[in-house]
Parts: sequence; C-alpha cells; structure tokens
Amino acid sequence: MSDLTKIPVTVITGFLGAGKTTLIRHLMANPGGRTLAVLVNEFGTVGVDGEILRQCADENCPDENIVELANGCICCTVADEFIPTIEALMARPNRPDHILIETSGLALPKPLLKAFDWPAIRSKITVDGVIAVADAEAVAAGRFAPDEAAVDAQRQADDSIDHETPLSEVFEDQIACADLVLLSKADLAGEAGLAAARAAIEAEAPRKLPILPMVEGVIDPLVVLGINAAAEDDLAARPSHHDDHGEHEHDDFDTVVIDLPEIADPAALVAAIERLAREHNILRVKGHVAVAGKPMRLLVQAVGERVRHQYDQPWGERPRRSALVVIAEHDDVNEDAIRALLMTGVAA
Repeated sequence: MSDLTKIPVTVITGFLGAGKTTLIRHLMANPGGRTLAVLVNEFGTVGVDGEILRQCADENCPDENIVELANGCICCTVADEFIPTIEALMARPNRPDHILIETSGLALPKPLLKAFDWPAIRSKITVDGVIAVADAEAVAAGRFAPDEAAVDAQRQADDSIDHETPLSEVFEDQIACADLVLLSKADLAGEAGLAAARAAIEAEAPRKLPILPMVEGVIDPLVVLGINAAAEDDLAARPSHHDDHGEHEHDDFDTVVIDLPEIADPAALVAAIERLAREHNILRVKGHVAVAGKPMRLLVQAVGERVRHQYDQPWGERPRRSALVVIAEHDDVNEDAIRALLMTGVAA
C-alpha cells in the first residue's frame, strides 16, 4: 500500500445491545480480501466485547489488530488514547487495509469524526462511513424514537419538561451522523415492526439514508465497507444536539462492575437480571460468570429484560472471576441494591 493512500475507517455506532459486536464478527469472517483491524471502545472496565472479538481472530484480523480502548468514551480520550493507537497501527510492518471502530453505545459519533482532522493522522486515514446499528424491535416500540405529539402533551402538562431524554439525544445523534442504518433483529420485529422502525428513523434522519434489515449481524460487506463517504469532510451535513457545546458529558449514565461468586444455576441468574431491568431500569448487563462444575465461562449479555447467555471458552489458567458490567441512567444506579438483587441469582 502506498504511503500516500489513506486507510479507510468504518465507525460502527448504535445503542447499547443493538448488535454492533455481532456485525463486526460477521465482517471479520467475511472481509472481502481485506486485512482488518478493530478498535473496541468499552464503557466500563471489563472488556467483554473485545474478548468476544478475539475469539474470531484469524489471518484476516489477527489478535494483535484487535485493540480495546477502555479508559473512557473514545470521543473524550482522543489525544491520550485514540491518536496513539491509530499511529501504532500505521507503524506496523503489515498495516491493516481497513479499520473498524466499535464505539460505546453511549458515544456520540460526531466528536470522533472531528478527531480525524488531527494533524498526526489526517493524511493517513479517512472515515469510509458511519454505520448506525439500531434494534428494530425497540425502535418499532418507540423506545428510542420519541413521539413528538406525546412530548408536546407532556410539555403542556409539566412545565419542567423542555428537552428530550438523554437516551433519545444519543440515538438521534447517531442516526444524524450515519451514512447507513442497519435494523438488527429484523426477525424479531417482523414486517410490521420493520416498517414502523424504518418510519421512525426516517422521521429523525436529517437526510435520506439507506435503511436495511439485518439478522444476527449478517449483511453483505460490499454494502458496509467501501462507502467512500470521507465523513470527516462532511460534518455540516451531520447535525448534533451538541453542536453548540465545546464538550459533551456522560454524567447521565453510570456503570458499575459487580463481582459475584460462582453460581449454581444460570437460569436463576437470568431471572435476577430480568428483575434488575424491571425494578431498577437497568439498560445493559454484560460479563462472564463462573458456573460450579463447568470448565467453560458463561458469557452473559442483556439488553433490558432480554438476556442471552452461552458458554464461550474454557477458563484455562485465568482466575474463575465472575464479573458483570451494569449500565443505567445515573439516577437508577444503586450499587448495593443491584448487588443484592444479583446475589439472589447466586444463592438460588
């Protein structure tokens, strides 16, 4: 590759649990002749998504090309972490042909795009495209696409309501910055749900966007990679709620890591996580758990009350540590109450 050729970067954004990691696993398995590198921005200190992707490492995306940025939101740690990571990738003897960036579900994409104008990297990489992954079933239910009439009714009833919720703003900013929207879990949404989700996104999008259904992260890489959007040069067409602010904050969200002992019954832990979502408005739970008598780690991923779990790999020489990352809006985080409820799934 010529030193004058910019390496394309695809930014994959989307709300918590929308299916970003599943999409990246599919792209890693089907790179279309490219050598990939993946940057994963976790929200919290336990790198679950990075470990999941490392299991898929191969000659197209070797283990050393999978990098976790776990020291905060990627758009808030540009100088300290993002730029040095990109420079290190560029300095390798075998540079990647394409870089995928999985942002935190809480990250705003536009500040990240602005980072590509930094002198240290602007001549070396370009944003090939921004992909927003949205949970079709959730969007169809209106959880992340507010009804303007309902909001207006609330405003009339309560003078204190004068803006959208933080979750809505994050979702809207991700859609506004996207070149392509992928509706994940299309099979769960059904045709009516897909139509409703598509309509909701079209109502939020500042311009006409391609919106495509997707199941289990499967989409033709030719559609996702090679968009050639040069998004860093097109910021004016990607409006944000935070355009008038120099910085953005994530004080609306908190994350806690709950360490647990070995569990006896995964079903009991699932029930506890479901209760956690109902009773404490928890957005996301993810991590690895040790199950008594089982040599394999139990990977747990939950979005609201939807909990998925599977044994992913042996513990091997690693300590059998059970740790779950729990993410919620700031006012809903009570660490003691969260730990107590999760412990009911251990004692069962």
